[in-house]
Amino acid sequence: MEKEQVLRETELFVLDMDGTFYLGDQILEGALEFLEQVECLGKRFVFFTNNSSRSPRDYIEKLAKMECRITRQQIMTSGDVMVQYLKRFYPGKSIYLLGTPALEENFREHGIRLTADMPDAVVVGFDMTLTYEKLERACTYIREGAEFLATHPDINCPTAEGFIPDCGAMCAAITLSTGKEPRYVGKPYPETVDMVLELTGVQREQVAFVGDRLYTDVKTGVNNGAWGVLVLSGEATMEDVAKSDVKPDAIFAGLGEMGKLLQNLR
Repeated sequence: MEKEQVLRETELFVLDMDGTFYLGDQILEGALEFLEQVECLGKRFVFFTNNSSRSPRDYIEKLAKMECRITRQQIMTSGDVMVQYLKRFYPGKSIYLLGTPALEENFREHGIRLTADMPDAVVVGFDMTLTYEKLERACTYIREGAEFLATHPDINCPTAEGFIPDCGAMCAAITLSTGKEPRYVGKPYPETVDMVLELTGVQREQVAFVGDRLYTDVKTGVNNGAWGVLVLSGEATMEDVAKSDVKPDAIFAGLGEMGKLLQNLR
């Protein structure tokens, strides 16, 4: 597949954030210029991050400090997908949440009924406030019959200092203790694609999921009828691509290269 063809046929770019648009608190080279080219061509972009430790408001403020100003409609998280999933399949049910105060606030704002007692379901997010008591309660409730749900499968979260354990690593501990596997809803699962399509109205084949991870960002597109685009500015390398079952529709050095090629399409 030619890189230019993917860019030409994409009407909506769903952009990962850490490792794709920025790394830590540093915006990546060419990222802002890429957004300018997208808008010049009459195309659209939204940000989607599997990181459920922060609220959409946090991300809007973070991006604004990098001279990137977006609306609430231009940012989605795996926490948002979980909220919609719970409202659809667990309306009125009680939830025990392993999540940060920001994720808890997001749940409460949408009317999700949180509890510290025996719940209908346990939901695990990227809980940077995780304690042994929370972990113990979650395992106990799951053993006693609560459904086991999780926002996203990422094992590690990239930081400027290296990688730290993410939601998938926390779920692995719970699985080892309980023998139960979670139901994930963030990237690369269909619930994420469905939410993007519903909120934007763009056709599936006109959407490109862009990111630095093969098993989440790229897999979301190639497994769900959209484009899967890899950027080499974060986690994945060309060696990873050679060994992976997930094959990107296009590979770029980063958003900077994508922006330059978009400029040639004008």
